[in-house]
Amino acid sequence: MSLQAFPRLFLGLIAALSMTAAYSGPDPQVPPAQDVDVAMDSLVSTEWLSQHLDDPDLVILDCTVLVKEDDQGNVRTVSGKSNFDTGHIPGAGFADLMGDLSDPDSELGFAVPTPEQFARVMGALGVGDDSRVVLYDASGTVWAARVWWMLRWVGFDRVALLDGGLKAWTAEGRPLSTEAPVVTARTLTPAVRPGMIADRDEVFASINDDAVTLIDSLPAASYRGEMTMYPRPGHITGAINIPVFSAFDETGHYKSRDELEAIFGSDHDARKITYCGGGIAASSNAFALTRLGFKDVAVYTASLQEWAADPANPMETE
Repeated sequence: MSLQAFPRLFLGLIAALSMTAAYSGPDPQVPPAQDVDVAMDSLVSTEWLSQHLDDPDLVILDCTVLVKEDDQGNVRTVSGKSNFDTGHIPGAGFADLMGDLSDPDSELGFAVPTPEQFARVMGALGVGDDSRVVLYDASGTVWAARVWWMLRWVGFDRVALLDGGLKAWTAEGRPLSTEAPVVTARTLTPAVRPGMIADRDEVFASINDDAVTLIDSLPAASYRGEMTMYPRPGHITGAINIPVFSAFDETGHYKSRDELEAIFGSDHDARKITYCGGGIAASSNAFALTRLGFKDVAVYTASLQEWAADPANPMETE
């Protein structure tokens, strides 16, 4: 599947989402590569960002991906650069998930690049080892959450999502800019946490492992097989369903900690693997789990793009 050919129903879901998350917790898998700056939480408000726009160590990145529909009803994803050019948060740069933040040699949409390639791109955007980073997108934070997860994957912790994303910023009448950002390239040193990304073999093994919970982040109708978004309907055998939008209120902000714990549970030591279609919505659920204090969270980034295409990978519709 190419980057341009994501399934229509999943793209419709993504286009409708406005996302952010709840409460901070410890880093997964291995000791953190750096001390986290306690002055910035992993979820920041529009008010906080407006007060820190001029901080010299702060890098703001717009991670927008646009979902386009033609006259025949065909849906495709395109870079959000045009949206960025028409108006972005002052000082923000553009992080291109449709471009150099994905592996160009993979047939899978939004395939993760090598850690070195990802770190080079982030460095060119001004992210260095001592930077702080705030991410947002025009739909909320679902696309931004994928970049958040990849930054954490390469060992970078001083990163936050903007609560409510660009929609919240503009709804409050805050300023936008069309000026190109002034970027000073920096060096981001990868210190990879391999356990934060799960592959097909680990997911397959987890089906018979009671110590691992697989979380399907797609809509309930997809989970039950009532609509087909990928080569086969349904979900990975044994997975539970926590649709990504269930964690958010009607404004696109995350629900309270108590409400989120009722959704995600409270066994913070158990390994959780989230998936969806291409690892985008799954990253948002993984972000929520991490903020709630879950210590061992991974994203199956290839998700159903890969899994459903191989009949050897078991699926069910119940």
